[in-house]
This record gives sequence, C-alpha cells and structure tokens, in this order.
Amino acid sequence: MNFLSYTANSPLLFTQLHFWLFLLVVLVIFGLIKNKVKLSHVWLLLCSYFFYYKSSGNFVALLLTVTCITYLFAKAISSVKSKGVKNLLLTIGIILDSSFLIYFKYTYFFIDIINNVWGLEIEAKDYLSLFANNTFGTWFSIDKIILPVGISFFTFQSISYLVDVYKERVSSKTSFLDFAFYISFFPQLVAGPIVRADVFLPQLKKPYSLTKEDFNIAFFFILNGLIKKIFVSDYISINFVDRVFSSPDTFTGLENLLATYGYTLQIYCDFSGYTDIAIAISLLFGYHLPKNFNSPYKAINITDFWRRWHISLSSWLRDYIYIPLGGNRKGKFRQYLNLLITMLVGGFWHGANIKFVFWGAAHGVLLIVDKIWNSIIGALKDNKVYRFLSALATFHLVAALWIFFRADSFSNASMVLEKIFTLDITTFTPIVSAYWKPLSIIAFALIIHILPEKWKEGYRKVFYNSNIAIKVLIAVIIIFILVQMKSAAIQPFIYFQF
Repeated sequence: MNFLSYTANSPLLFTQLHFWLFLLVVLVIFGLIKNKVKLSHVWLLLCSYFFYYKSSGNFVALLLTVTCITYLFAKAISSVKSKGVKNLLLTIGIILDSSFLIYFKYTYFFIDIINNVWGLEIEAKDYLSLFANNTFGTWFSIDKIILPVGISFFTFQSISYLVDVYKERVSSKTSFLDFAFYISFFPQLVAGPIVRADVFLPQLKKPYSLTKEDFNIAFFFILNGLIKKIFVSDYISINFVDRVFSSPDTFTGLENLLATYGYTLQIYCDFSGYTDIAIAISLLFGYHLPKNFNSPYKAINITDFWRRWHISLSSWLRDYIYIPLGGNRKGKFRQYLNLLITMLVGGFWHGANIKFVFWGAAHGVLLIVDKIWNSIIGALKDNKVYRFLSALATFHLVAALWIFFRADSFSNASMVLEKIFTLDITTFTPIVSAYWKPLSIIAFALIIHILPEKWKEGYRKVFYNSNIAIKVLIAVIIIFILVQMKSAAIQPFIYFQF
C-alpha cells in the first residue's frame, strides 16, 4: 500500500525502477482499452493525476484548481462577443493562473525585497495551508512555502491556452475531460516540454496508432535519455561538478574551468534526457510532443542558441511575451527593449533569485549585441572559419553564464570566475589523473553532442533497423552499466525545481 501513498523521498522519477513498473501497468491496461477513446483518456487522466500525487502529494489539488480556472475562463472568453469583456476575462484568467505560481515560487523573493528596502522583519507563512487547516481541519505545516513540482510548466500551458482561445487559434469546445488530460499528461507534466493546445488537443480525436518507426524511436530515446541522465549528468555531478561548485575557492583555476564545462554538459544532459524520455513515452501512447532541444552547443550565436535550447520555452516567450510587446515591429530600440524584457521574464521563470534575473538579463543583452553585430558583418557570417570561431565563442559565453545559474550565490559565481582567470596550466596532468573518469565522460558527451547530424541519424537508423533481439541485448547491457553507475541517493532532474 505504500506505493499508493505519497512519500516525499520516493517520487516517480524516470530513473527509478518503480516508475517503470508504474509505466508497465499503465501501458498494459491502456493496450486493452486503446481503441475505446474516451475510456483510454479517462485512464491516462487518472494515471497522470496519480503520477502528480506521487510527485507532489496534496498539490494535486492545485493542479486541478488551475485546470478548472483555465477551462472556465476559456469557456467564458469564447462565449462573449464584447471585445472589452473578452479582454477583462483574459486578464483575470491570466492573473488567477499566475497568482499560484507567484505565491508558491516568488513569495520569499518579494518579502526579502520588502524587508531589505523598508527594514521590516516580515516572515513568510503558507497562508493557503493555514486556510485549509482552518476550513477543512487539515494539519498542513504553515512554516514553509513548498514549491509544487512542475508548477511553472503547467501554468505556462494554461496561460497559452487562454491566450489561444482569445486569439481564436484553438476552440474552447474541448470537453473538460480532454482539457484536463492535456494539462496533466504525465510524461511531460513536471518538466516539459511545454506543449501548446493546438499541437496536443487535435491528437485526442485521432485513433490510436503506434507504427514500427514510432516504437523504434521511443525505444532508442528512452535509452538515450537514461544514458544522458545517469551515465553523464548524475555521474559528473556527484563525482566532480558539485564538489567544485560547493567550495570553488578550495580548487584550482583549471578545476573550476573543467567544472564549468562539466555543468554545461550536466544541465543539458539532465534536461534533454528528461525530454527525450518524455517524448518517447508519449509516442508509446500515440502522442507526438514537440522537439525541445537541437544540439544547442553547436549554435553559431546566441540567437541560434535560443532556437536550439529549451525550444518549447523560448518559442513560448517569443509568442506570448516578445510578440505581444511589439516584437521587431516598432523600431530597433523597441525591439531591443522587448528582447531584454522577454529574457528577464525567462530568467525570472527559472527561479526567485537575483542570479536567475541576472542570467536572463545577460542573455537579453547578448541577444541585442548579436542583432547589432549580425547587421554589421554582412556576408562574413557565411564564412566557415568565422562560423567555427563564432560557435566556439558562443559555447564559452553560454558556459560562463551557466556559472551564475549553477552557483549558490553571486559570491560563489565570482569566485569561480576569479579562479578561472588565474588558471595555472601546469596543474593539468595531476588534475586529469585525479578526475579522469568524470572528465572522460564530459569529453565523451561533448564529442557526441557536436557530431554532424547525419552521423547521428546514421547510428540511430542502425539501431532502428536492427533485430528486436539485438535491441533487447543493447538495452540489457546499457541498463546493467547504468545500474552500476547509479547513485544510491535520489538525483532529481534539475528542472524539477523550476
């Protein structure tokens, strides 16, 4: 019975055996009812809510609340003819959806600002839990506001649905059951990709289909995602990156530089590993989710990087922040200002900390510089040598900014940079000897990452076309290796905190 109850230290993570047992049960029952569309939707909806309950406990009620608010306001928006009333309903709906995200994620941030500016000593308490205790007789702790897993993702999906109904890009005639299923679909619920309604909802009307090609793709990317997460991200995190970033002043400049490279690969393999698995599992249920990463460290400039990194978020920010602000339609100054505001929102979305705001602002400034620079260099941008040097510079700029993303504080980030700029190359041999295992994995991951896309397509096709027995043998070998490398402690996905 413990499996049916919420346990904070035993969430349903893609890297845990009990998740795959859960998925097996879900798939078996789904397979029996897959041709009964409504029944299969109900089954997956129930499984999705159970999955979220196992991830966040009683916050499953929050997911349902946001879903109900969004659905009702979308219905109201589409039912009125007055433009003014539509605008009012859209505004209220967005505010209500956003209010939960702001409360759970940013209360401490704003209270700290108020206390520092006005010299007050306000203490944050979980007033929603206090309300529940007083109203329903529950016994929730009110001492600390806990961030629900995935709240940023399902909030952004809800807001995009309201806007798309308002813009008449999607219909509000979707049943509540299908809408709730869209918001809560468990493979991508807690860490994306952020899926648009016009991409997902039409698929609910189609009969179930799992082609041999889809199955092969799903099989490959589940293994690919697990390798990224356990073999690369978790291993280099535990055995090298975390040690350096926890106390950068006690390590050499070269160790700090290598740890920066390590985190650059760690966060990519962690996040893209999750979305690889999420997209693959969705395929097994017959649903196609959008691609979320496209070899981002091969980007030739910062603009290109944001076309490749967390594509569902960057396109969301473009369509629901940048373009409504005016995009590039109101002159260069407004375009640059809109870029900066958009990236500030993107940085703040990642966390209630000034370091994330700085990270977003820095990317905004780099995007502006990139626009200006590209307007100056002209045909040079097509030169192969220039493209190589530009890609190398872009990688290092992105890596440098990841320092602020990863470091516990600005002082720690500054220490990492200070150490890097006092690098002593004579320490290379002993450091490589001491950390050869994690450094080898970092190098391996980077080489695979920058391989030409044709090469990647080639080895994927070899896997797709191989006999099922060969696929199973490869899977067994990979799983055996991953089990040997897996940490005893749970290593949650980095983007669960966002």
